[in-house]
Amino acid sequence: MPVGDLQCIILGSGTSAGVPVIGCECEVCRSTDPRDRRSRPAACVQFRDPLDKQRVILIDTSPDLRDQALRHKLRRCDAIVYTHNHVDHTFGLDEVRRFNALMKAPIDVYAEPHTLQFLSRVYQHIFAREKNVNDSFVATLIPHVVEPDRPLELYGLRWTPLRLLHGRLPILGYRIDALDDRGGVAESQPGPLPLAYCTDVSGIPPETWPKLHDLNTLILDMLRYRKHPTHLTVNDAINAAQRIGARQTYFTHMTHEIRHAQLDAELPDRMALSYDGLILH
Repeated sequence: MPVGDLQCIILGSGTSAGVPVIGCECEVCRSTDPRDRRSRPAACVQFRDPLDKQRVILIDTSPDLRDQALRHKLRRCDAIVYTHNHVDHTFGLDEVRRFNALMKAPIDVYAEPHTLQFLSRVYQHIFAREKNVNDSFVATLIPHVVEPDRPLELYGLRWTPLRLLHGRLPILGYRIDALDDRGGVAESQPGPLPLAYCTDVSGIPPETWPKLHDLNTLILDMLRYRKHPTHLTVNDAINAAQRIGARQTYFTHMTHEIRHAQLDAELPDRMALSYDGLILH
């Protein structure tokens, strides 16, 4: 039995500052359009595994994870896959202890070595629990090292880590494919799959482009109109999306310079802005 009832939720579509930005009175920060309210970047994939058990896999743990989980009534977390170690993608990790309590089980965490080292340093109370003065309520996590192009097989889904560049920092995106009963990539993919999640991108290495072929859904970084050293601009993102040629592209990680209603209407066919709470199924 393949996976079923699969959906990808954009938990947060904003930048490290979020939108509205503290102390800003610009048009977007004062907007009443709910799509202009952007929490810090994260996503999750919900589905039923081949044994018909509900699963939830988080992509990053933003500082707004508590509100995001409450909004979408998340009650479990079976795994977390990390793109990189920046604060806006990791500083919600402490919140996952509630999932431990609800599931009465540990949570697998997948990341590159530099991200795992960062998490171990920042969250010593979790990863070196034996050193805590008080044995307080902390998350129970099982860390796993991932490498680009070495797929993870999680509950009937294949997650392929993709090398991307965030300025000079090598980071990961993920391509997600459903597996068939024999462990190969299924000919018929459920919902938005195959899907690639590529946030915080300024460059795509030559070896990664071929791994973005034949996508049903692409979720891609689009920071702002002006040039930025570590993110794609509006034009950069559109050009990359056209080259990749996914059946549908959604842009994420947007600043308060982007007004949803205005830019969304100007995008080419098969492209759209994501927003907090967007469900792809």
